[in-house]
Amino acid sequence: MFKRALLILCCVASAHAAPSNNAADDIERYLAERGISAQLDQVRQSVGDTASNLVFDAMGFLGVPYRRGGTNANTGFDCSGFVRSMFEQSVGKVLPRRASEQAAATEKIDKQDLKPGDLVFFNTMRQTFSHVGIYVGDNKFIHSPKPGQQVRVDDMRQAYWERRFTGARRVESKSESLNN
Repeated sequence: MFKRALLILCCVASAHAAPSNNAADDIERYLAERGISAQLDQVRQSVGDTASNLVFDAMGFLGVPYRRGGTNANTGFDCSGFVRSMFEQSVGKVLPRRASEQAAATEKIDKQDLKPGDLVFFNTMRQTFSHVGIYVGDNKFIHSPKPGQQVRVDDMRQAYWERRFTGARRVESKSESLNN
């Protein structure tokens, strides 16, 4: 599952891999030649298995279309529906439906303390917590952005997201942090 999710992410992030009969092997070779595979393995080892699985499971939904009120891959996701679905499927934790409710139900953390699996919130509709995504590491997050778009990974350092960032939250599992 981990390698499949990495392959999907890398296909999206770097579309200039040489075509061949076995694209998965080519991508894996491309990552190994550049030392990226080792770095990704280190990241996976440094975060908890639960958070790791959550992030990599979410990567499997790249390309699913946005749909307002959407809560599943068959019909599409909105931002909070995507987050809620990922946590329910991967962690067994049921979060509230709306982004603002998800913010209220989770633990506030500092931006510099973000770890894969944490939630990131943005003001995209003149409301403090109107958009939510899942932090994947290296200042990137996965989310379902808006109508006409699909689940994707964006960089929080992009001016649009940087200006609209309103907070980071951590979801606690039943008895421990997702990142422990």
